[in-house]
Amino acid sequence: MKIVIPGGSGQVGAILRRAFSAAGHSVVILTRTPRLPGEVAWDGRTLGAWAEEIDGCDVVVNLAGRSVSCRYTPENLREMMDSRVLSARVVGQAIGAAARPPRVWLQASTATIYAHTYGPANDERGVIGGTEDGVPDYWGYSVEIARNWEREQAEASTPGTRKVAMRSAMVMSPDRGGVFDYLAWMARLGLGGPVAGGRQYVSWIHDRDFVRAVEFLTADEDLEGAVNLAAPGPLPQREFMRTLRRAWGMPLGLPATRGMAAIGALVLRSDTELLLKSRRVVSGRLAEAGFGFDFPGWDGAARDLVARRRSQAA
Repeated sequence: MKIVIPGGSGQVGAILRRAFSAAGHSVVILTRTPRLPGEVAWDGRTLGAWAEEIDGCDVVVNLAGRSVSCRYTPENLREMMDSRVLSARVVGQAIGAAARPPRVWLQASTATIYAHTYGPANDERGVIGGTEDGVPDYWGYSVEIARNWEREQAEASTPGTRKVAMRSAMVMSPDRGGVFDYLAWMARLGLGGPVAGGRQYVSWIHDRDFVRAVEFLTADEDLEGAVNLAAPGPLPQREFMRTLRRAWGMPLGLPATRGMAAIGALVLRSDTELLLKSRRVVSGRLAEAGFGFDFPGWDGAARDLVARRRSQAA
């Protein structure tokens, strides 16, 4: 197949590019700064010569969007919104104008769309948004970004192209620069203790299961609309980090108060929502369609990721 990945120059795009290329597919990355063979320039906002790559391709996997690992200033929040909505809009325009449109358009979305909760897990029928438990009002903006992101895809005129919004949890990979890299660094230093009590749930998906889920969604012609990509074993943050520390052989995990988390987020130029929002999300529709996770539990996933990370460093 020919697979086009707008916004595929980040970590998740690299994971898919490796897997698809290894499987013998032709992969084209649309990026603002092409550096490697197979990369094509686009601005994520306007139609251009890059649209020729979509005409005649088999699959589009749109991952474009500004990183959420930043300070949630008004300017950054607006860029997070615009980069997602405008890129989804122009991808839809390119597909709609194609003489030979792709058979499926997989659009990145996020598990953050669901309510902050300590209760039952949210599958695709779960509660969208919500500000219960006194969470900051600005957390609701992340939900609005996800709503608008998905709406742009849903309303795009793309006859003949099946559309799936992938509400993905955090993708855990041993690659440098991703979320696992940061969490592993904390665990190895003995800093990965409970944050603000550690009750908040962490939803995740192993990188190999993420690739398998994307392949499954590409092949299953009955699946469309919103689909959660999240392992069936979300854990409270305190247990999640305890398991990761155990995989690294680190018995110590210093706790952090909410105030300490705020200071740490400021130093790292990030936001406490990424640490404190309780994301308890599972994949309902994938399971109903017959998809099985190779890494359903965090203990096995963490041991695999740590072993792969150590082999990279050897």
